[in-house]
Amino acid sequence: MSLKTRISDDMKSAMKAKEAARLGALRLLLAAIKQKEVDERIELDDTAVAGVVEKLLKQRRDSITQYEAAGRDDLAGAERFEAEVLTAYLPAQLSVTEIQAAVAAAVAASGAAGPADMGKVMAILKPQLAGKADMGEVSKQVKAALAG
Repeated sequence: MSLKTRISDDMKSAMKAKEAARLGALRLLLAAIKQKEVDERIELDDTAVAGVVEKLLKQRRDSITQYEAAGRDDLAGAERFEAEVLTAYLPAQLSVTEIQAAVAAAVAASGAAGPADMGKVMAILKPQLAGKADMGEVSKQVKAALAG
């Protein structure tokens, strides 16, 4: 079963169970997927759908940070719930050790010597780790590896 089909089926289940908050999050996700398909005139595969989920998760994390800074815990809680719903559609996340190993291999493969070569390393890592790891965390580890 494709990821998009699974999301659609979960949306139908949420409708039947009258889970309004979950239904809203799933509708938002399906709308974002459909928008990308229409914009690019393609049918998204599971990897591309995971990319859309990752983008929406990043937006949720940014919103949570801003809402907490403004003292709006009610809105931050709603965003946290949506983030939990979205996280269920990502592949299993890599551990910190696995990310460090991938970063070390990419640094060695690219021949990167310093911080100026970060783009080369990230170009190798992005296709490998997209959807499997938080790319912000990967970026921090690459910076640390190239600085040291």
